Amino acid sequence: MHVSFALFADAANISQEGKLNILGVFDALQVAALPAVHPRATMVVRLKAHAEDAGRHTLGFSWVGPGEQELWSSSGELEVGPPPPGAIELDVPVIAAIDLPVQVAGTHAMRVILDGTLCAELPLHVRGGSTTLPPMGALVS
Repeated sequence: MHVSFALFADAANISQEGKLNILGVFDALQVAALPAVHPRATMVVRLKAHAEDAGRHTLGFSWVGPGEQELWSSSGELEVGPPPPGAIELDVPVIAAIDLPVQVAGTHAMRVILDGTLCAELPLHVRGGSTTLPPMGALVS
């Protein structure tokens, strides 16, 4: 089994037809003040499994700050079935709504760990302090 992709988004769901819908993909946050908690970030991971991957697996996430300190972690069991007849692989979408604690500005990362092996790392660039946006229609040089 492997990670096909992993990303942060504003929202995600799986339609009645089984399609994965993702809205508002991002890799940077602007927070007004630090420390902060970014509420309800949606992390989307799509795993691809083959027939030999059927069975129980451990999937874990680790939220790491710029200094490599672990700020949060969680893991759980995932039961994977075999691909349907005629298919070579099976999509296993994982959607997690997570409150992200942020202590300092800098590059943070969400690590995806499958069966004890680091499989993906999602960087998230955090900037602190308010920013002033130019008025609508104004030219920026």
